[in-house]
Amino acid sequence: MAKLIYVTNVSIDGYIEDERGVFAWFPRDDEVFTFTTNLLRSVGTFLYGRRLYESMAVWETDAALAAQSGLMADFASAWQAANKVVYSTTLTAVSTAVTSLERRFDPAVVHQLKATAGSDITVGGANLAAQAMRAGLVDECQLFVWPTAVGGGKPGLPTGVRTDFALLDERRFQNGVVHLRYRTLGH
Repeated sequence: MAKLIYVTNVSIDGYIEDERGVFAWFPRDDEVFTFTTNLLRSVGTFLYGRRLYESMAVWETDAALAAQSGLMADFASAWQAANKVVYSTTLTAVSTAVTSLERRFDPAVVHQLKATAGSDITVGGANLAAQAMRAGLVDECQLFVWPTAVGGGKPGLPTGVRTDFALLDERRFQNGVVHLRYRTLGH
């Protein structure tokens, strides 16, 4: 059975967006970028909420982005290779290949996807990840903790849900980012 992995960038105070809804408060770093690319390469399907999908779709729809460097081309290639499922009640169509649009998150469908997938699945977007956590579907949580406190905004982990984790691995990057990989207990 494939694992469902929640992967996200968070500030040191636990937010993925600041109070204005901005999440681009961390600078690109080649070491973190390469690590993230390798992580994505091992994934067969990305589950996205609308906002995260729209921000990530440029890796396929804007060829100039991948043309900026070999690292960016490698990331674009890894992103484009995976299947994508976008959960949105407002999108009318998707702009990328190998992408499907779902109107609502159905835990039974995701459980079936995990049972039949040939490689792991990531879930992205705090709201979508919260639904997956509440349904007991998340097997791992991987956080990239950035050395920035934003003081408030959208939490990276759901509120009102208790989830216990066991630390599997950690990695510290030169820029102060720490990657924490946890297994969800009970899985």
